[in-house]
Amino acid sequence: LRAGRVWAGSGQWGKGTERHKLTVVLMLATLISAFGSSFQYGYNVAVINSPSQFIQQFYNTTYVERYGGPMEDSFLTLLWSLSVSMFPLGGLFGSLMVAPLVNKLGRKGTLLFNNIFSVVPAVMMGVSEIAESYEIIIVARIIVGICAGLSSNVVPMYLGELSPKNLRGAIGVVPQLFITIGILSAQVLGISSILGNNTGWPLMLGLTGIPALVELLLLPFFPESPRYMLIQRGDDKTARRALQRLRGWEDVDREMDEMRLEHQSEQAEGRLSVLNLLSLRSLRWQLISIVAMNMGQQLSGINAIYYYADSIYSSAGVPESDIQYVTVGTGAVNVFMTITAVFIVEAAGRRLLLLIGFGICCVSCALLTVALTFQESTEWMPYVSIACVIVYVVGHAVGPSTIPYVVTTEMFRQSSRPAAFMVAGSIHWLSNFTVGLVFPFMESGLGSNSFIIFCFICLATLFYIWLIVPETKNKTFLEISQMFADRNQVEIQVGNAPLKPETGDGREGDAFKVTAF
Repeated sequence: LRAGRVWAGSGQWGKGTERHKLTVVLMLATLISAFGSSFQYGYNVAVINSPSQFIQQFYNTTYVERYGGPMEDSFLTLLWSLSVSMFPLGGLFGSLMVAPLVNKLGRKGTLLFNNIFSVVPAVMMGVSEIAESYEIIIVARIIVGICAGLSSNVVPMYLGELSPKNLRGAIGVVPQLFITIGILSAQVLGISSILGNNTGWPLMLGLTGIPALVELLLLPFFPESPRYMLIQRGDDKTARRALQRLRGWEDVDREMDEMRLEHQSEQAEGRLSVLNLLSLRSLRWQLISIVAMNMGQQLSGINAIYYYADSIYSSAGVPESDIQYVTVGTGAVNVFMTITAVFIVEAAGRRLLLLIGFGICCVSCALLTVALTFQESTEWMPYVSIACVIVYVVGHAVGPSTIPYVVTTEMFRQSSRPAAFMVAGSIHWLSNFTVGLVFPFMESGLGSNSFIIFCFICLATLFYIWLIVPETKNKTFLEISQMFADRNQVEIQVGNAPLKPETGDGREGDAFKVTAF
């Protein structure tokens, strides 16, 4: 043990691996940014579900007071659909803002700026009943969606750049953990005896501003991404001070050299736009992979599972008044399994968790289709349906929900990472919006057979990951680029000389080409 660093390996010179410990500064930066930003994403996904009947009553009452007659059912359905669907639409807009903001303001700066898109809609939704305006809620849902779109991309990017390579996976899962905690918090507060009632829903919607205020107060005391400061801003001193605070010791020359080497290897690229990213051969399979994983994540049926959950619980004999507690229990399972992923991702690896997760989701969707088909004719089949829902949530939490964000950070280097997150985030939110738009029609036309489609999507994503996506744990960003170089059929050199990898003792080893343009 040396000043907080653990050296593990064979004991031979040049064969060891430097393993960093989690410092207080890194831990607090992780928790504050994840609570202040990622938590809000999860909270606003679920906050509107439990009090939906009371919010719709407010819409109708407001309409009657304005126009002297009740609102037509079709118009109420339209307003409610807008209230729900404006959130993922705002998420898409937020994703499109990622690259310009993180390049201009930095990662931490963007997170602080993003809180505008949380505090303002929180106030709007909190006063909507007093203002007697349902339009305020719909507009606020778009704005808070922008907040979610930015945070879902910028937090993993920020934490991935703060973390040492041996902790990058575990820390990269923390944002998803806080998303699930946000969902669970909304489910708990949505219990009818707490805030999910006729008087509590405005406060429930407005509470989303509290995490934003906490982040605004505390995050300024923590470092900006050292990689951003060194590679994009050219500020060597600030980057070194940030690394020293994050690692807990003075000697950070090795990581600084690795960042300089990365900077040299991508100087020919400059700062990549999305169009540049789409045209670069050296990033082709990385780009295809993040598109496949983000589409698989959202099109795998997770939203449909939650849509069906209440009716599945009801058919199994759960009293109507108790379904809200079972829903909270499902949310708790989701949180627990995401916590598990935090602790196993570095040991098991990203690729294995993705394969296991999509495999579990695939099997669960197939069995759920069978169980829902025979649910009315077989007495014990509703319990199989409940088991399928819980097993599906477990599988999704372990892999599809958590790992794509980690891998997106790892597959791209500094110049291409903002544009990559912009693409990944846009695919994520477009897929989310598509499922919300299309699934009601699928459900009315296909019924329980809808899950067969999700089963095949999970299977296709699983095969893609099996064939294409490499394991990225405990690798530097440059090493991961090299793993894709052969598949992309490219080669790169740093300046006029080939890049030489570290041997584990800070020295250079045999020359190898890392990437190509």
